[in-house]
Amino acid sequence: MIFKDIVFFIAAIGALGGAAGVVLLRNPFYSVLSLVGHLFFLAVLFLLLNAQFLAAAQLIVYAGAVMVLYVFVVAYIGGAEEPLGDTVGGIRALGVLFALCLLAELCVAVIGSGLKALDSNGAHIGAGFGAPGQIGSLLLNRFLIPFEAASYLLLIAAVGALVLARKRRGFEELTEGGGTA
Repeated sequence: MIFKDIVFFIAAIGALGGAAGVVLLRNPFYSVLSLVGHLFFLAVLFLLLNAQFLAAAQLIVYAGAVMVLYVFVVAYIGGAEEPLGDTVGGIRALGVLFALCLLAELCVAVIGSGLKALDSNGAHIGAGFGAPGQIGSLLLNRFLIPFEAASYLLLIAAVGALVLARKRRGFEELTEGGGTA
């Protein structure tokens, strides 16, 4: 039992650190690598919930395939030494205000719950929890439209990244001027 607690806290700290690294790192390549670390620690948390299939899918699909796509897009676009954009003072202040409001909301939620569930065993988990059949049934019956919308968004993001890279590198003159691309 103590081993699971230690692994939980290490994975939780790793997941929070990876998520913070995605937002705070200025270099897009390191930001993507931080997201890979975040997804790895999420897979560890799935393992602690006895959802082995979700953990494997998390590692194979997201930390493997999708992150490789992101690394290729970042490497193709380049610009690691360029700033990500001009910062506007008002937006930065609004972001800090939003973060403080979110922190206050989380504090009220944690204190308001009274932390009653800390000494309990948690919710009852059914026998088929996290099984491939149950997940497939949920994806194809209950969550079909969000699942398909996410796949279209990933496709649009990949095409958009290629269009941005083409414009950034100046290839539009070659394709419009009769040259081959």
